[in-house]
This record gives sequence, C-alpha cells and structure tokens, in this order.
Amino acid sequence: MRILLATFNPGKLVELRELLSLHAARQQPPLTLELVTPAELGMNEPVAETGATYAENARLKAAGYARIAGLTALGDDSGLEVDALNGAPGLHSARYAGPGASDADRRIRLLAALAGVPAERRSARFRCVVALAAPAGDVQLAEGTVEGRIAEAPAGTGGFGYDPIFYLPEFGCTMAELPEGVKNTISHRARAIEHAIPLLAQMAEDEHVNM
Repeated sequence: MRILLATFNPGKLVELRELLSLHAARQQPPLTLELVTPAELGMNEPVAETGATYAENARLKAAGYARIAGLTALGDDSGLEVDALNGAPGLHSARYAGPGASDADRRIRLLAALAGVPAERRSARFRCVVALAAPAGDVQLAEGTVEGRIAEAPAGTGGFGYDPIFYLPEFGCTMAELPEGVKNTISHRARAIEHAIPLLAQMAEDEHVNM
C-alpha cells in the first residue's frame, strides 16, 4: 500500500518512517507499506493548519495531500500540554517562540515560562492525533498520549522538538535520552501509529477488493 506522509518536517518524517515500518511489521499478517513524501512527488506547498484542534489539523493535512496526490495520506498533529501553563503551548507547540524559531528557541521559552515552578507542578503530556485520508475523502483518526513532566534543563541528543526537556519519571530520563527502540514503543506518536495500523490494514484490504 502506498502512503503519502503529509509533512515537510524532517524529524517527523524520520520518526514516522521508523514507526510505520515497525508497527506494520507487527501487524498480522504483516502490512507492506511504500512510504513517499510530498517532496518526492514534487509537492512543495504545505497545507495550512487552520484547525482549532489536533484532530482538525491532522484531518486538513491528510485530506489535502490525499486529494492533491490521489494517494492515501497520513497526516498528524501533535503538541506538548503543560498543566502549569493551562495546557500551553498545546496546538501552538511548533510556533511557540514565533516564526523561524528553532527547537532550541522553543525549549528556552518554555523553560523560562516555568522558571521557579517546582517539579510537582511541572506535569505535562505529549498528545498526537493521526489522520488517515483516502483520495475519495474518507478520513479516520487515531490518538496517542504520553505523560511526563518538564525538566529543569535539557538532557539528551535523541529525538527532536521538546524531547530533551520532557522527563519520564518511570524511566528516570528525558525522551531525548531514551534508546530509540524504547521511544518507538511508548511515545505519543508511537501509540497513535500503533492504533492507526489496523485502520491502514483495513484500508489496504478495501483497496484490494475494489481494484
């Protein structure tokens, strides 16, 4: 089954490829996926994320790319929700430090916003919603979350985004310090993809039946 990954984010593309390959292989029977990117198809304009929720943004991206490319598309939207900040940065996680800001800039701003907040009040979660869109317009959703807290300072070199400041008490380290194999099992995106794989398997079966 050919799937268009509806993102231009290089870190996310790497992670989606790894997660989809891992969880597709675990599906019974194993699901064979051919993963392509917008750039590989000559697409260079991102779909605007104008939704008011993760689900709306994921749906917009997946449906938009599926319609343009004539392929089943997978879009996702995710964010970091910090309880002491009333759920911020949330839907605006990627734009938290303004246009053109780096991952490091966003981490610095978040840590500054939490200056003086004790560990017990730094609870947070990563949330991810995955949308699967068929070219005809049908869209299905899957969601995953992971609970943790915001560390006092960055640690680790793995992952991307807020991973170096997202501390997981049960592992005693940040998301960026986890071995890749562990992160690909417990992360919010991993959990969303795990829930999405059976939906993809059904879409592949429907595709085969309708050929």
